[in-house]
Amino acid sequence: MGRSLHLLLPLLLGWGGVAIPSARAELQFDVFVGYDGVVREAAWFPIACEIYNDGPGFNGVVELTSGQYGGGQSRRVTLELPTNTRKRFVIPVFSAQGQYAAWDVRLFDERGKVRAERLQVRPKIDVASRSPMFGALARTFAGLPTLPEAKSRQMSVQPMVARLQLELFPDNPIALEGLDTLYLNSEKAVELKGPQVAALLAWVHAGGHLILGVEQPTDVNAVAWLRDLLPCQLAGLEQVKPGEALEAWLRGSAKAADAGAPRGRYPVPGGGGSGALSSRVPANSRAPGASGAGQPRPGMNPPMAQRYFGRYAGGPGTGAAMPDPLAELTDDAVFDQSALGIAGAEDRGGRIVVEAGAKPLVIEADRGRGMVSVLTFSPEREPFRSWKNRSWFWVKLARMPAALFGGGDFRYWGGASLDGVFGEMIDSRQVRKLPVTWLLLLLLVYLVVIGPLDQYWLKRIGRQMLTWLTFPAYVVLFSALIYFIGFMLRAGETEWNELHVVDVLPRGDRTELHGFTYASIYSPANARFPLASDQPFATLRGEFQGFRRGESSRSAVEHRGNGYQAEIFVPVWTSQLYVSDWWQAAPTPLSARVVDPGDRLQVSVANRLDEPLTKVHLAVGDRIYD
Repeated sequence: MGRSLHLLLPLLLGWGGVAIPSARAELQFDVFVGYDGVVREAAWFPIACEIYNDGPGFNGVVELTSGQYGGGQSRRVTLELPTNTRKRFVIPVFSAQGQYAAWDVRLFDERGKVRAERLQVRPKIDVASRSPMFGALARTFAGLPTLPEAKSRQMSVQPMVARLQLELFPDNPIALEGLDTLYLNSEKAVELKGPQVAALLAWVHAGGHLILGVEQPTDVNAVAWLRDLLPCQLAGLEQVKPGEALEAWLRGSAKAADAGAPRGRYPVPGGGGSGALSSRVPANSRAPGASGAGQPRPGMNPPMAQRYFGRYAGGPGTGAAMPDPLAELTDDAVFDQSALGIAGAEDRGGRIVVEAGAKPLVIEADRGRGMVSVLTFSPEREPFRSWKNRSWFWVKLARMPAALFGGGDFRYWGGASLDGVFGEMIDSRQVRKLPVTWLLLLLLVYLVVIGPLDQYWLKRIGRQMLTWLTFPAYVVLFSALIYFIGFMLRAGETEWNELHVVDVLPRGDRTELHGFTYASIYSPANARFPLASDQPFATLRGEFQGFRRGESSRSAVEHRGNGYQAEIFVPVWTSQLYVSDWWQAAPTPLSARVVDPGDRLQVSVANRLDEPLTKVHLAVGDRIYD
C-alpha cells in the first residue's frame, strides 16, 4: 500500500500542475520606435512590437494611437498569441508631428480587455526631413560608422547614425523610406530573412544607398541575392596598405570622377562635390546641357543658401564658397603604414572608386535609382577602426555634404508639403465659398437688425420689453439663413477623385511600381467610408499639413499582412485628402530612352499599356518638355 501511494503521489502532483495556472506566467510587451529611437520628419518609419506570451494563449489586437494634435490616425494589427510564443512585427508609421509626436500602444484580447500597454512612447531624436539619415547593421557596436559632429546648434539638422537590430529590421520597404544610407556587414547579411531581403532590395532600387562591408568572401558567395546584387566577384584574401589611397580620395583625388557628388535629398549651398543640390537619381544621369557623368544639379544661390544654412565663409549674400573640411584633413602616419586585409575583387560592370596597388578597395554600381557600394574590407576591424579620418570616410562615401560638418551655423526652417498641390488638382468643385464682400454685408445687416432697427421698431410700437423675445428670434432667423446659404453652396453628392503618381523602377527583366494614390473624398454629411488595398505592400495616411503641423484627417487602419483595410471619417460639407503608399511588381508599362548628343535631346518612348497615351510630358533634369 505504501509503495502504491509513493507511485501515485508524483502523478497527482503532475496532474495538479496542469490544472493550476502557473504563478510565474507573464506577458512581455516591448515597443521600439524608429531607427534606434531616431525618427525623420515627413517620412515613414517603423514602430516594432515584440510580444512574449508565457501564459494562456489568446487572440490579440495591437492598437497604436496618437493623442497629439494632428495625430488622427489609429493603426491595428490582429495576431494569435499561443502559450510560450514570441512574436515580432513592424508597423509603418508616418512622422507628421516631429518632436511633438507620442504614441499610445495597447494590446487587447478578444474580449476587449487591455492586457498590456505602453503610453506616451516617444522617439529619442527627431531629425529634419532634409538631414542625412544613416542606418547600420553592424557586426559589433564598436564597428558602427561614425560621423563628425556638425557645427549647427540645431539638433534636428545633426546627421544621425542609427544602429539597427537584425530581429527588428523591417520587412516592409515603406518602413525603410526614412533612411538614405544603410551599412550592412556581410556576416549580418547572411542572417537576413526572405521578407527582410525583399524589403531591402526594393528600398535600394527606389533610391537607397547600400554599403556592404566584407568580412569574408564566403559570406557573400554563399548568399545568392547578395552575390547577384554586387558589381564584383569576391575571392581570396590579401594584405595591402590602403592609407595613402584612402586619404588621397578623401581630399578629392579619387579615381572615380563622381565619387564626391552628393546623392539624396540634402540641399546644400555652393557647387562641386561637397556642396550641390542633387536629386536622388543615379550618379551617371545628368541634366540637359551638362557634361560628364555624375554632374550635379546647380547649387542654391547665396540668399537661399543663407536662408537654409545660416552664416558661412564670406558672410551672407556674398556668394563666397563654403570651406571644404575634406581638403583640410591631415594624414594619419600610423594608418599609412598599416596593412589591411581585403578580399580579392573582380569587377563586373561597377566603378572602382578607390584602389591601392591595383587592388580595389571601394567598388560602386547603380541599381535602379539607388546605389550599391562594396568595401572589399571590413571597416569594423583594425587598422581601419582606429583611423583618425574614419568618420570623414563615411561622410564622403554616403554622399553627405561635407559642408554640414564645416564651420557654418546651419539652420533648418522647415517647409510646406506637396500633398496640398496634388490635393488641389483633385479637390471637389462642389465646395463653393461665399465671397468676402457678401459675408461682410451679411454681418452688417445682422448688426443693423439686432441693434438700431430692433430698437426703432420696438420703440415705435411701445413694446421695448419685447427685446427679450425679438433678439433670440433674430439669432434663430439668421442662423437658419446662414445654414441655408451653406447648404446651397456646399450641398451635393458624395464625390471621390483619384490621382496616381507612380515610379516605375526597373529591376533587370522585371519592374516594380512604387505608387502614391491621392484620394479626395467630399461628403454632404458626416460619414465614414471603408477603404482597402491588397497590393503586396501598402499603407494609408492623411494629408500632411507641413512642418510639424500633423495630419488633417481621421482614420482607423487595420494592417493585414502588408496590405490594409481602413475606415475614414469625412465631416459634413468638407473634402478630405488621403494618401495610399504602395509597392507592386508588374509588367513594364513604359520604357524611355533619352540621348543627348549635345545640340538637342533625342527621346524614344515605348508604350506597353493596353490603351494609348494622349497627353505625355517628358521631364529631364530640371526641365519639362511637351
